[in-house]
Amino acid sequence: MYQSLLRDQLETLKSSNQYRTFTTLSRLCGQYPLARLSDHHPEPVVIWCSNDYLGMSQHPCVLTEMHRALGVYGAGSGGSRNIGGSHEVYARLEASLADWHGKEAALVFPTGFGSNDATIQCLLRRIPNCVVISDELNHASIVNGIRSTPNERQIFRHSDVAHLEQILSSYQLDRPKLVVFESVYSMDGDIAPIEEIVAVAKHYNALTYLDEVHAVGMYGPRGAGIAAERGLTDQVDIIQGTMAKAIGVIGGYIASTHVLVDAVRSFATGFIFTTSLPPAITAGCLASVEHLKANSAERERLHAQTAKLRAYLQQHDIPVMPCSQTHVLPVLVGEAKRCKSAAERLLHTHGVYLQPINYPSVPVGTERFRVNATPNHSDAQIEHLAVSLRETFEHFSIPLASQVFSAEVA
Repeated sequence: MYQSLLRDQLETLKSSNQYRTFTTLSRLCGQYPLARLSDHHPEPVVIWCSNDYLGMSQHPCVLTEMHRALGVYGAGSGGSRNIGGSHEVYARLEASLADWHGKEAALVFPTGFGSNDATIQCLLRRIPNCVVISDELNHASIVNGIRSTPNERQIFRHSDVAHLEQILSSYQLDRPKLVVFESVYSMDGDIAPIEEIVAVAKHYNALTYLDEVHAVGMYGPRGAGIAAERGLTDQVDIIQGTMAKAIGVIGGYIASTHVLVDAVRSFATGFIFTTSLPPAITAGCLASVEHLKANSAERERLHAQTAKLRAYLQQHDIPVMPCSQTHVLPVLVGEAKRCKSAAERLLHTHGVYLQPINYPSVPVGTERFRVNATPNHSDAQIEHLAVSLRETFEHFSIPLASQVFSAEVA
């Protein structure tokens, strides 16, 4: 009975073209963004949808520190930080992250999903009668943290400050409130109106929780994110980030006041009862953060290559969705089956790896490729991508930008 129930659900997923398949990509160290598919495909392919935004996963400073830490400390951490001990490299990383965001303290988690999930659950359970107000496009980790508690919850329309204020104003000023939103939204590439959201939240006595995972390393002074770029860091109560994207390794964190961070450290079950990051991983994260704080070359080239990619896609009439304001360029396909077929043709005919993004990650009818250049992508690779997309769109009769958008795109 149980097998049958699950098999039926999987078949429904497959019939709706929402079933996810894995592409085996063996990334080539020192040759990013190149990867090999398998021994049967000797020619490498070019990755165009990695969250390794700055190529830091293969930066010499990161690899050197990880190798050194592995030799000194071994492979694993030995358990949770309460049981296995809190290694000195954790304290150094947390001090570096707190400094990066101009906060009193920081706390590191094994993943970015975990830092959102555990922190939000903890705050909602520990602040009596707290209502949470969340942007409708917030990440699944945020949604999961909210749904795991019995707290009252409200959803405001994406980046709609007026709707947020309407919700906040319906509660008494002394009712605890938590407003959760992101700076850069990864599927649309847009930026939240952080200043307006924070101002409204403060007016109604609400805590603000800002997810900066798609911004840290790439925006703002020392790469500290969009809030830092706009001079708003001190006005945001809690900043959450990841070390799995621009930092290039893995792990999540929060940065806030001593009291708030200590409360999460002391009460969050998702932190207390999970094994900590291995010392070698933590050392790699620290090396990457310190490099990005002191050097701007990677993010400057990222933005330069992104501008070139936008220009080439526009030149070839590729429909970049006009919501994009950042390094994330969503290319509209608009139908799940064609999106999957187009991805297969790009990979096997053109040597281009793009993962189809279908429902529920994005609404039905807005299926897309989520494209991003990195500092490691060459001008020739950018031009090749644009030409390959144009040929693939024509092959499957996917509408081009001039057919989809009435206004100029990209």
